[in-house]
Amino acid sequence: MSKVKHLTTKVNGINIFYREAGQKGKPALVLLHGYPTSSHMYRNLLQSLSDDYYLIAPDYPGFGRSEQPSIADFNYTFENFTRIIEGLLEQLDINKFSLYLMDYGAPIGFRIASENPQKVENLIIQNGCAYDEGLEAFWDPIKVYWNNKTIENGMPLEGFHSPEGLQWQYTHGVPQPELVSPDNWELDLRHILREGNNEIQLALFYDYQTNVRLYPKWQEYFRNHQPRTLIVYGKNDYIFPVAGAEAYKKDLKNLDFNLYDAGHFALESNGAEISDKIRTFLAD
Repeated sequence: MSKVKHLTTKVNGINIFYREAGQKGKPALVLLHGYPTSSHMYRNLLQSLSDDYYLIAPDYPGFGRSEQPSIADFNYTFENFTRIIEGLLEQLDINKFSLYLMDYGAPIGFRIASENPQKVENLIIQNGCAYDEGLEAFWDPIKVYWNNKTIENGMPLEGFHSPEGLQWQYTHGVPQPELVSPDNWELDLRHILREGNNEIQLALFYDYQTNVRLYPKWQEYFRNHQPRTLIVYGKNDYIFPVAGAEAYKKDLKNLDFNLYDAGHFALESNGAEISDKIRTFLAD
């Protein structure tokens, strides 16, 4: 079994941790994680695909093992996260790549792809959104916060990354929750409990509205460039419900569409199936 390297480099003045697997020179796959997790969510996929692909899975600032600059010194926005990932890819001389996009990774990856369509060979989308149809009841309190950014409106959102909220995100909609390791939310909790991280998470909740405003641009990218796309979606997800997955069919024609009896973090319960599907898709 190929070894996964655990590395840190400075990007735009910030220490960024990333996992690397496989041999450079093979087709590159960039794995972009979601909230409230880190590159840890890709630990098994890195191993299973490393024989045939070169894989990179970074942690965003304030997540996982990457540096957490003060919110006074770094503007925690999806635009800035995108610039960090682009800087890392430039450092590593990765100019052609496929993207695996999950949750927060989707708006970061769609920014990269829509601005640099010539660099992106394939999209793999797992429980990430680019359509209003994917923003259902879970997003109601977040939309309240967008409209009125107060301490009172932010407090309900803090429950999403409480210990109970973290466990719920991993286990809700999973037919056999015992398949999901509790280590996942315990590791997430470690970085969320860092001083100042709660404010960072609230800043990102607030900034998520900038992604929604870009949905038409990303949909235009889908229509005009028709990127080869694989959907591997947990169909029981409450955060990004299945209607958001179905919406991709409106614009993407070169689409391999797959739903799994899983929740938000489908890799935790259906990782082997998804890995096999990715291998088949990328080999075609």
